[in-house]
Amino acid sequence: MWKPPQRIKYTPLEHPWPSREEAARSRLFQRFQHGPLSLEQRSWIPAMVPWRATDEGFVSENVLDWYRRFAEGQPGAIVIEATGIRDVPSGPLLRIGHDRYLDGLKTLTQTVHDASQGKTKVFIQLIDFLSIRRRPEPDKFFQRFLTIDDALRERYCQLKNIDDISDTDLRQALSELNEEALAQVLDSRQQESLYQGFRERVFDPAPHLQELPEVLPGLFADAAARAKAAGFDGIELHYAHAYTMASFLSASNVREDAYGGSRENRVRLPLEVFQAVRDTVGSDYPVGCRFLSEEIIEGGSTLEDARFFATEFARAGMDFISLSRGGKFDDAKRPKVGQAAYPYTGESGYECMPSFQSDEQGPFGRNIAPTASIRDSIRAAGFNTPVIVAGGIHSYQQAEKILQQDQADVIGIARQAIADPDWFRKVKSGCGTDVRLCEYSNYCERLDQNHQEVTCNLWDKSGRDEEGVTLSQDGRRRLIAPAWKRS
Repeated sequence: MWKPPQRIKYTPLEHPWPSREEAARSRLFQRFQHGPLSLEQRSWIPAMVPWRATDEGFVSENVLDWYRRFAEGQPGAIVIEATGIRDVPSGPLLRIGHDRYLDGLKTLTQTVHDASQGKTKVFIQLIDFLSIRRRPEPDKFFQRFLTIDDALRERYCQLKNIDDISDTDLRQALSELNEEALAQVLDSRQQESLYQGFRERVFDPAPHLQELPEVLPGLFADAAARAKAAGFDGIELHYAHAYTMASFLSASNVREDAYGGSRENRVRLPLEVFQAVRDTVGSDYPVGCRFLSEEIIEGGSTLEDARFFATEFARAGMDFISLSRGGKFDDAKRPKVGQAAYPYTGESGYECMPSFQSDEQGPFGRNIAPTASIRDSIRAAGFNTPVIVAGGIHSYQQAEKILQQDQADVIGIARQAIADPDWFRKVKSGCGTDVRLCEYSNYCERLDQNHQEVTCNLWDKSGRDEEGVTLSQDGRRRLIAPAWKRS
């Protein structure tokens, strides 16, 4: 992963913890109500993919164990990992694109409700994503995947000062060029396909991509109907990071129809998807979205874009807005041959998941100021839509200060929740000194990048031999954090 050149090393913030009485008086542990959105406390575990579903996208026992463990900590809400709305193969990621997934999802919602004693709401994050291929072997790319056109042939002939060359000879010749020469012959998309792997764009001319505005509202609405039937307490539409809906919002969206170019056009499909979902589940069922405060890529969407989008989402009647940052393919590190690009390896990825090696700003709360700015825009437009902040929040004082200063309405705690799922119960009960603090080594992120079951190095080697402990596929790590034994 990209790291700031300063490489300043940070340790977790050593803030004092509240007593039980202080926690009871805090804003963090007060009930929160806005329209149909009702939480026992203002805490929220954002969606994180743990790589525990079956290869067919079904809920597994390991999925149930993972979310049960979070629910035992009794946060205000848990958002279930990004769950695919299409009924297509996508590996060990949850899906909701067919009714056959309903039984497993019903078990999942019931598991969270039971394990939290009814104190935690469970939402599901609905996602669509486009095709991305692994980085190919160069010979295979030139012989099988590269499309030869007149522009490519002309650039090669100019480079070599020749009049013409056959397709067969050109493919062979290209495979023998070094990277510097290829940069003079291949256009930017061809170079990307060679070094990163081919990736679809929402503005590509392929019919199935041009038809996305006609197809996606119905797919999201159908998935939302299944989510409600499965007992989820609400829906989060995934409009963030490197995926389809975020790509429509992005300033890089150059579609020439009514869904690209201007901000007004780029927000059109996200609003139409929301409306289709709202029409399906009704006005008394919470629906919101997660999107980016900034893309952190060259030519990407900025904070000003986000302020505009958030206000439009609030105007449309979304019940909450959850904010993340970065996490784009555009600046991803070049993968090894045979691997796919990972959208959290460049600078935009760092802003999404900053580590203990950082710059002068540090890794903690980098999304707070942008979130506060977006919330101010929503309020200035006359809307009270709740805003959820996340990113490097691990201490009670951080969370409470954000709420007291009206920088956000709900606190998202992700990596810290992996490090210690009991953070919420421990802090609320005055046992904050028992909290296992996240060190922001991004050990969990590296497992995610390699499509391995996500765990935390602070606990995954402890008690592996205890009875009933489930181990990872390689047999080296426990999959669930140990139970809290009060000191």
